[in-house]
Order: sequence, then structure tokens, then C-alpha cells
Amino acid sequence: MAEDENSQQDRPQDRPNMPAGQAPYEPAGQPPKDPAGQPPNDPAPNGPVPSVPAPQQQPSADELALRRRVSDMEREEVADVLRESAGDGRLSYGELEERLETLYSAKTYGELVEITADLPGGPSVPNTPAPQPGAQYGPQYGAEVAQTAPVINAFLSEAKRTGGWLAPQRQEVNAVLGDVTLDYTEAQLPYDVVYIDVKSILADVKIRVPQNAIVHLDSNPILGSVTEQEAGFGGVVDPATTPPKTFHIRGTAILGDIKIKRGPRLSKRLRLT
Repeated sequence: MAEDENSQQDRPQDRPNMPAGQAPYEPAGQPPKDPAGQPPNDPAPNGPVPSVPAPQQQPSADELALRRRVSDMEREEVADVLRESAGDGRLSYGELEERLETLYSAKTYGELVEITADLPGGPSVPNTPAPQPGAQYGPQYGAEVAQTAPVINAFLSEAKRTGGWLAPQRQEVNAVLGDVTLDYTEAQLPYDVVYIDVKSILADVKIRVPQNAIVHLDSNPILGSVTEQEAGFGGVVDPATTPPKTFHIRGTAILGDIKIKRGPRLSKRLRLT
């Protein structure tokens, strides 16, 4: 009799009629099933798929260059840029003092870029590919080359010779209360021997020669200074592919400064400009 009662309890005709669209009858105590036959919110048959962490992005070469530690020589080069900008009226003396204080506490190249970001001649953000070795050499000048150039006179003013300018064999510079820059590192140098005669009176004269140049310095400072500096540490200097040039420099500094520097500028050594 118990078996007959159980069979009668589960007979289909005893189930209530369900309206159209309503889920079929499920026994009490069982969770409803989705159309695929799986209970909702059940994990996948093989378990949850573990999340894969994204690979860490390696810093680029430009970012590494901005993080590079700088030397005292490089700070002095940026200090020269700040002083030149103050002399040109781009910075007030208060701004100059503030930036110099920040400069001498700077530790990375990126900090030097920020200090001179709004000034010409400062280090720049890496954004250009490195030049190919030897690309700067070649027949860049014509047959007619000036042996003696006009005298550079800077009185309460500034004069610059930079980039790929055609350098004469003899150059005379007279600077009085002014600034003069002669950069021979990218210049066209048709002569193996170059003569430079400089007079600096309450002025600042900078002469930058190639890294492998031979320099004969005849100095005569009178309450001034005439110095020769090596290229700053760090960066890359391409090996020379031409014989070294010889520079005969005679400098007279009266309450002024004459600085002879070797190698390209800081941004050039780091291949950033």
C-alpha cells in the first residue's frame, strides 16, 4: 500500500496546470535550473579561471636617461646656461639664484631638464635617435675657404658660432662686458691648425674644441682666469675618425674668464639633440 501511495503522489495528472511561459515544476528543496541545465551561480565544471597578472613594463631608454645621475661638471654646464639666460634678460637675478640653488641639489638628468625647460641651450628631453658614427664628417665645405675671418667684437652684447659653421684658420675675439661662444665640435674645419686670439675684459668667453683636439694654450690672466676643462663624465663620445686638429689659443683675461672645453655639449654627449 505504501508503494501505491507514492506512485499516486507523483502522477503527472496530479500536478497543477502551469500558465504558458512559466518555469516547469521543480520539486521542493531543489534550486531552479537555467535553460542549459546548470543551477545559477554554479562555478564552471573545471573551477574558476585564475587571473594572470599583467607583465611589468620595462622602462624605456629615454626614461633611463632621465634617471641617470649627473656629475658636478654637468651641473656647472647647466649653471653656465642659467647665467647666460640671466645676462640675456630671460631670468631675473632672483630667479637665477633660485634655480642655481635647485641645480646644485639636483641628482638626476631629468631634474636638469626641468630647470632649463623654458631656456635655450639647456639639456633636452630624449626625443631623437642617436647620430650614426662618422656622419658629421665628409666634404661639407667648398673650395673657397676663408683663412682669416672678421674680428668678433662683443661690447655689452653676445656673439655665438655654433653648429656646422665654416671655421676660419685664424680668428680674433674682443669681448668687453659681453659673452662669446665658439663651438668647434660640429664646425667644418678645413685646416689642420687653427689660431685663436682672445681678449676678455669683464667678459665671459667659451671655446669648445673637439674631444681629440691638441690644444696649445698661451694664457695671460690679469685679475681674471683662463682655464682648460675636460669633457664631463657620462654620455657617449664617438671615436674620432679623422686626425686631430691643433688649436693655438692665446688668451688675455682682464677681470674676465676664458674657458676652453673639450668635447660636445652635455645634450650632444647623451645623444639627446
